Parts: sequence; structure tokens; C-alpha cells
Amino acid sequence: MAGGLSKKKTEKELIMDLWQLKVFLNVVNHKSFSKAGDAIFLSQPTVSSHIKDLEAHFGTPLIDRLGREALPTKAGEMLYGYARQLLSLKDEAESAMSAFLGHARGELTFGGSTIPATYIIPSIMAAFTEKYPEISLSIVAGDTVSIKTAIIEGEVEAGIIGAKIDAPQLQQEALMEDEMKVILSPSHPLAMEHLDAVSPEMLFNTPFIGREKGSGTWASISNAMKNAGYDSKKIPIRARLGSTASVIQGVLNQGGISIVSAIAVQDYVDMGRLKALPITGVPLKRHFYLTTYRRKTPSPLLERFIAFLRKHVAT
Repeated sequence: MAGGLSKKKTEKELIMDLWQLKVFLNVVNHKSFSKAGDAIFLSQPTVSSHIKDLEAHFGTPLIDRLGREALPTKAGEMLYGYARQLLSLKDEAESAMSAFLGHARGELTFGGSTIPATYIIPSIMAAFTEKYPEISLSIVAGDTVSIKTAIIEGEVEAGIIGAKIDAPQLQQEALMEDEMKVILSPSHPLAMEHLDAVSPEMLFNTPFIGREKGSGTWASISNAMKNAGYDSKKIPIRARLGSTASVIQGVLNQGGISIVSAIAVQDYVDMGRLKALPITGVPLKRHFYLTTYRRKTPSPLLERFIAFLRKHVAT
């Protein structure tokens, strides 16, 4: 009898510990008790209570409350890595057991740089979730560099990014082709000339709105210009913006011209709100790459999603 009670107590403590770790990860990720609570549907006092219990368990402060921000202490930074691994292993175990029993159930965290996360992955999500209603997709968006880091650090299982990267831990597969074009407002002086293409010289003499340097879009532009014998540093960048959507809005509001994915602006071109032109002598075709951790066995959920991607997204 006593042995049975001890076993039940141990199982209860393990479940509680894992939940506390999930609360802790959300506090660190959001740098806020209230935002963490919103993310996992808990009140702020409940979040605080779980963090206090976790700090009591380890006998040390884990979170510093610095004004409006909640930041991990040195002990909290150490725990963060282990907590992420433990929860990732838990999810992997659950999905593996579900797959073994013939079920497709669980949560898959997948990354995407700006264009894939905004325009490609959402276009197939409905079909995927219809086929696998018990798989929950959590999509993490960021630029190419941040998604690369998220895969390496285990924050996402895999991702789709818009550039080749130099990281021996990762492997990449060309998933689909994209073409970037110069976009400009129909009332822009270059558009008024009724051109079929923009020359590099025109590009070097026109105010430009660029993406941040860590983006796959900017890396592809720089590489294409270099391969064609031009220096992308000559482009007169008026501003750098953190998303394709903000760049498009900047162009729509006469802030300059830009170069973006044709996928992202097709609706605006069809409506006549933007013009999209190639650059003479500078091929701007690129691929989006399915990027995975080379030495890590993919979870059954990831295998299903990758198979679905390959079938529904043409290279």
C-alpha cells in the first residue's frame, strides 16, 4: 500500500515539475510573467506561484524582476537549456509512442523565415491539419539567421529558409523556387517610363528600402548582384525594415523601391497597386530550403509534415 502511494506521488511530482518547466520557459522567452500567462492560459499570480515553487525546489532565484522585464539569473540561464531539452524529449517520446500505436498526435514546432512563414506554410496548413487533425502546428517566424539558430538550439525541429547557410550541423534541401523582383509604386518615375526591366544603374540611383542584413532576401540579393559583377553596397538604402510586409507598405507609401519575393506581392500586382520588374543582367531566382539538424533523428510528426511539404510544394 505504502509502495503504491509512493509511486503515485512520484508520478504527480514529475508531471508538476514538467509543467513548471514549461511555465519557466515561457517566462524567459516572453521576458514577462503576464505575457507568459497569456501564452499558456494562466493568470499572472498562477505563473508567479509556479516560478516560486520552482525556485524553492532548486533553492535559488531563477528570475530577476527588472522593471517591466523578467530576465533569467545565472542559475536560470543554466536551467533554461536543460528545461528545453527535457520538454523536447517529452514531446518526442509522446509523438513516437503515438506513431508506434498508429496515431498522428502531438505538437510540431516548425520554423520559417519571412516569406515561408507568411506565404508558403499557411497556404498548406489547412490541408495538412485536415489530413492530420490531431497534430497541432506551432510556427516560429524570424529571419534566416534566427531560424538557423532556433534549429541548432532545438527551439524548432526544422524550418524553411530563403538562403543557403554555412552551418555544418545542418542539412538543406531545395524545396521550391522563387523569383525576386524590383517593386515600385505605379506612380514612381521609373514606373511612368513603362519599362520592361530595371537596369542596375537605375537601381544605384534610386532610394531603396531594404530588408535587415540577417534576412535570406538580402543575402540572395547581395549574392545575385555579386555573381553578375555588381556591388550591392552601391544600392542607396534609405531604410531597413524587419519584414517583407513592412517593406511592401513602404513602397506603397512612396518611400522608395525594393526587391522582394514575387510570391509576396502577387496580389498587389494583380490589383494594380504595385509593379514588379526584373533587373537587367541580374538573375534573381532563388530557392527556399527545407533545413534540418543533420545528426538528429526527426520525430514522426516532422516526418509526416516533411512528406506533406514535398508533395504539395513544387521545386
